[in-house]
Amino acid sequence: MSYNAIKKTFDIGDGRMIEIETGKLAKQADGSVVVKMGDTMLLATVVATKEARPGTDFLPLSVDYQEKYASTGRIPGGFMRREAKLSDYEVLISRLVDRALRPMFPEDYHADTQVMISLISADKDIMPDALAGLAASAALAVSDIPFNGPISEVRVAKIDGQLVINPLMSDLERATLEFIVAGSANDIGMVEGECKEISEAEMVEAIEFAHQAIKIQVQAQVELAEMVGKTVKRTYNHEESNLELRDQVFAATYDKVYAVAKSGSAKHERGDKWGEILMDFIATLGEDIDDVTGFLAKKYFHDVQYDAVRNLILDEGIRLDGRDSRTVRPIWSEVGYLPSAHGSAVFTRGETQSLTTVTLGAKSDEQLIDGAFINGYNKFLLHYNFPAFSTGEVRPNRGVGRREVGHGNLAMRSLKQVLPADDANPYTIRIVSDILESNGSSSMATVCAGTLALMDAGIKIKAPVSGIAMGLITDEKTGKYAILSDILGDEDHLGDMDFKVTGTEKGIVACQMDLKINGLRWEVLTAALEQAKEARLHILGEMKKTIEAPREDFKPHAPRIVTLRIDKEFIGAVIGPGGKIIQEMQRETGATISIEEVDNVGVVQVFADNKASIDQAVGRIRAIAARPEVGEIYEGKVKSIMPFGAFVEIMPGKDGLLHISEIDWKRYETMDGIFKVGDEVRVKLLDIDKQGKLKLSRKALLPRPPKQEEKKEETL
Repeated sequence: MSYNAIKKTFDIGDGRMIEIETGKLAKQADGSVVVKMGDTMLLATVVATKEARPGTDFLPLSVDYQEKYASTGRIPGGFMRREAKLSDYEVLISRLVDRALRPMFPEDYHADTQVMISLISADKDIMPDALAGLAASAALAVSDIPFNGPISEVRVAKIDGQLVINPLMSDLERATLEFIVAGSANDIGMVEGECKEISEAEMVEAIEFAHQAIKIQVQAQVELAEMVGKTVKRTYNHEESNLELRDQVFAATYDKVYAVAKSGSAKHERGDKWGEILMDFIATLGEDIDDVTGFLAKKYFHDVQYDAVRNLILDEGIRLDGRDSRTVRPIWSEVGYLPSAHGSAVFTRGETQSLTTVTLGAKSDEQLIDGAFINGYNKFLLHYNFPAFSTGEVRPNRGVGRREVGHGNLAMRSLKQVLPADDANPYTIRIVSDILESNGSSSMATVCAGTLALMDAGIKIKAPVSGIAMGLITDEKTGKYAILSDILGDEDHLGDMDFKVTGTEKGIVACQMDLKINGLRWEVLTAALEQAKEARLHILGEMKKTIEAPREDFKPHAPRIVTLRIDKEFIGAVIGPGGKIIQEMQRETGATISIEEVDNVGVVQVFADNKASIDQAVGRIRAIAARPEVGEIYEGKVKSIMPFGAFVEIMPGKDGLLHISEIDWKRYETMDGIFKVGDEVRVKLLDIDKQGKLKLSRKALLPRPPKQEEKKEETL
């Protein structure tokens, strides 16, 4: 069977090539491409319904990224041995693509649209997540689905002082910054990543560098669409309209909505007042209005809110809660709120509140990562929970959603940068942030509460971290704009940008930006970062009023960990046949013991909630793994008796000969009656010969008798 594959190949800027192919696979989808770089291949497909569902006033877009285990030559773990629901890692990549694509669809396009991206072949050193946005956009480019793209995503990192696009995975360990950046040929739309306390200028430089690479990838998609002949998109009509009704809504409600916005009322009070205005207007339309009219009235009322809130900020510099653009809401915090937790904190900023805990665990508590591309163990976990009551809503608990995974990941990236090095922190650390109230930027509250809880737990973090969410209101006609510090939920919803920045006093450690407009100027981005720094430092100052530095010690009820390093040859002896020895030690001491080989050395962790258990377990391990040292004194046990002396066990499995001449300063002719098997005897190690045999002495530990007595004894 023949096929007509069309390919477009381009250089990403450093000699490495990317190939986009269409027309070969998944031809019944509205658009499909295979993106290839090295041996990494992604299949991206997009399908959209022709019509929108009735009453839909948003874009029902779903984006799913999934890694096929066969792509890396692996078989999935678990009972089913097949790909299951998306992992958190796959969800995070899906979100990155979704956030890059969503703003680029026409505002009046409401058809169900599904983008699916599959990793079908993997090069172990080429990270597929940096290619997922390119693949999704290319699939849209070769379809007839309306889309104001193309866009693309790249990873930008600074390695050994140089900025690099889509670096090799093996080089990322040396990176001082790492961002995924998405955008079109003209604008940046999304940024997410982490860094090591960099300056605002360094961040802008990295984003600009990434944008140059994005332009190359966007142009390649434009040329591919021309080669395929998909430059004309399908026609659609997904919105009813009634301009007369729109004018009525604005005339009747705008001034009232503006007055409520200007009143500085609280979130629910403001929402209730706006709801009353809407219901009063709908009542004027009569009792028998049809569903379309009711739907459009609500839609146009939202437009009124949008205009009123934005005009209030741009014209009068007043925000919904009465603040100016730079003021951060009032903050209060408390540590040690939960007496039984290993560390805890409450952080409240305005109407946003996080109750966060820190739990310290052993190596056995590490998280197993069993992905197709990323696998191994994770010893730092951060979980973010957003229950419905935090916004005064009734909603069933159906498990963790994508938003919760994404917000938790941003906080995790931020706090990971300031944790002590692995050799200084033997613990598995789990942070849990429960959002108890939410009105804007609960992820940043999680960062602040997480910092406080870590310090309360006694974890020696390198520096406290705070976070701030910045907003933007613009008017394209007049060119006026306002940068908002510490945005409310409504300001996020009705604004043009949500830009979250976290950092220490020294610099930025993580960021997440989503832009909803075209044409963000670099000077506006720079100004937003500088204003974010001002707010971030203010919040750090408020946090320091609660706790300035990590506690000197862990809580009394927190577990302790002792790490031992033993010679590789003793690993088996500590574990024992079938794990018999280590299981016996854990059972008898109450400690949890883990052991692994690292760089040809046995690393043993002993974990317990009391010192006695740890001391007992450590003593037994040291006894097993210790090497006999000449000159040391040992408490031994007689294992067997021979005519010429006794064999004494000075360590588990290590016997030495106590010769008859080394028992005492007396001379013994026979071993009869001197010892019996099982007797404890204190001995000194005199020598270890070339064969490893141990020479012991009891006599060396006894006072030497006077010479006369020696002679007398000899004559007797």
